[in-house]
Amino acid sequence: MNEKEGVTKYTLQYSVAPAIEFAGLADLNAWRKLLYKLGLIGEDPNRYGGVGFGNLSVRVPPFDAPPRARRFLITGTQTGGKPELSASDYSLVTHSDPEANHLIAEGPVAPSSEALTHGMVYQLDQHVRVVMHVHSPDIWRHADALGIAVTSRHAAYGTPEMAAEIRQILQTGAARGNILVMGGHEDGVISFGETAAQAGRALCDWLLRAFKPAHE
Repeated sequence: MNEKEGVTKYTLQYSVAPAIEFAGLADLNAWRKLLYKLGLIGEDPNRYGGVGFGNLSVRVPPFDAPPRARRFLITGTQTGGKPELSASDYSLVTHSDPEANHLIAEGPVAPSSEALTHGMVYQLDQHVRVVMHVHSPDIWRHADALGIAVTSRHAAYGTPEMAAEIRQILQTGAARGNILVMGGHEDGVISFGETAAQAGRALCDWLLRAFKPAHE
């Protein structure tokens, strides 16, 4: 890779606070456990310099908040290596401003370096409640053949440029199948949905398609 994985690139206003217990974390953590076993989330000395990769988030009330104030719980920075997570491994993002490259968060751990990207997805679609960012070489390599929308290879992860690319894809309806690939972020794939099941099944469905011989 040309850039170090897991480095936060946005400006962060972070405050230490107690963990938040949210009912939606049970489903999210169940899917994360599966994605971890599939190698889509994790920490491997032979991948990305041994730094943890992949992160999940879920929106929390109030769901009628203005776009930049749409709150969400996201896995904390460098939690990728943990097989299972608890509420103490999540950070609460209370304000997200991709254009200004700024984030406000609180919790027992700082948010993932991809939090700005999650925030953009939530801002653009009020019906999306879960975002999953994983690393899948199979989906990433075959994105064009599969017809998956791909962000510019010049847009690095966790930057306003990446957020702008995602904005364009989502606003034009190009992200069919609840998925998109991050062209400038090696193996980076994002799925989203109204539930954890919808986002997780989208990932698994596209992964199966990527395994077909026609896309080798």
